[in-house]
Amino acid sequence: MASGQSRAQAARQLLCATSTVVAAVQRFQKSGREGLLDGRAQNGQRKVDERFRQTLCRVLEGTPQQSGWRRTTWTRELLAREVERRGRVHVSPATRGRALASVGAKRRRPRPVVRCPWPARRRQRCLWQPKCRAAHARPDEPVLFEDEMDVHLNPKIGPDWTLPGQRREVVTPGNNQKRYVAGALDASTARMTWVQGEKKTSALFIDLVRAVDASYPQARRLHFILDNAATHSSKKTKKALKDLGERVVLHFLPPYCPEGNRIEGVWWDVHANVTRSHRCKKMEALMAEVDAYLDARNSQKTASPLLRAEPARRAA
Repeated sequence: MASGQSRAQAARQLLCATSTVVAAVQRFQKSGREGLLDGRAQNGQRKVDERFRQTLCRVLEGTPQQSGWRRTTWTRELLAREVERRGRVHVSPATRGRALASVGAKRRRPRPVVRCPWPARRRQRCLWQPKCRAAHARPDEPVLFEDEMDVHLNPKIGPDWTLPGQRREVVTPGNNQKRYVAGALDASTARMTWVQGEKKTSALFIDLVRAVDASYPQARRLHFILDNAATHSSKKTKKALKDLGERVVLHFLPPYCPEGNRIEGVWWDVHANVTRSHRCKKMEALMAEVDAYLDARNSQKTASPLLRAEPARRAA
């Protein structure tokens, strides 16, 4: 200001608000240079210290009902009350927000899960066996993780980067249509073999088994690791597998244990890159995008000597 600049000019030069310049001038006029020092230096010890953060993290690891509250989800006010009840100081709403940011806490949607009804030891033993089989897969006995994926014409909306004040629009067709993709992920090469179908029936799974059988002509036996869906053990499926002799062996995972099936990660990638917030108006175009993504994914993997140049696929 001594150089003759206006408050607005000084604010632009200092990259701050005009009110900040005015407040600084007033403090300088009242207390001189000492008035320009950070007044927070006299605030004493910080309230949000390491012990406060540790207590906050322990609270966030549980639910309000586990701490004796009737509410089902945490709010900032309830978190502050619970942290204070555990022996820490009371903080303002703004400080609560900074404390949550300092521990990396964010509001996220819970992930619904169904617990496996088996005892923990039995479940772990059954999950360990497929891991060992996949780790020791031989070229003449490949191991494949199998599962099915639903594809909806009405897109699931996902987050995306946008500018302030803008929000993307995804036009939905309205009348939803569904298709299904059955896939098999090679445990050694990470390459995919897949088929499409209009219904998730035994016929879809049988089509996949035949596609895998055609893709591994030199394999002595094919090991499939899969869930307990009814289509995997139906009479029609058993009859089709019997026609293949002892070439196909099914290894079932414990119920409600998707973490034991590696192909779940591939389906997540397909949804993240293709189906989420898609703008395809017709189902054929969307399924073509799914095929293109899986084809591109296979091209990045090292081909197995038992695999043909292209994975066998058959659209229903």
